[in-house]
Amino acid sequence: MSDHPITPAIRVLRAENVAFTPHTFDYVEKGGTAHSSKELGVDEHAIVKTLVFEDEHRAPIVVLMHGDREVSTKTLARIIGVKMLKPCAPDVAERHSGYKVGGTSPFGLKRTLPIYMQQTITTLERMYINGGGRGFLVSLAPSEAVRVLQPTLVEAAQ
Repeated sequence: MSDHPITPAIRVLRAENVAFTPHTFDYVEKGGTAHSSKELGVDEHAIVKTLVFEDEHRAPIVVLMHGDREVSTKTLARIIGVKMLKPCAPDVAERHSGYKVGGTSPFGLKRTLPIYMQQTITTLERMYINGGGRGFLVSLAPSEAVRVLQPTLVEAAQ
């Protein structure tokens, strides 16, 4: 019996033989990465947000960004060749990802979505990313996330 939830994300990580460490903590509504970094005692820069955005045609994408940085939607839109990007409304994000907002993981998404990862995440020793539940992160080597997710690496932090 494990001491963490078995989510679609965990199933993917296990199927791909990814070495990861589960971390659970008390979830706080709107606590964000500042709260999880404090709870786990890790630098907020190493906590990676999984964000769902949509373009002008409402086509969804997933963006992985450092917890202490924001996504420059103008820069990212230019990089991927769309007119604009904006965060999806929570109910729309949940429909696309299959996860509740606050528990969105890029692993085990309900449907395959393009994933863009802030390039500097790959320089972290370990990254902490949502494991598919509120108050549940997994830490792993960024190289493993790149191997499994096959994201497009971008420079879109501000």
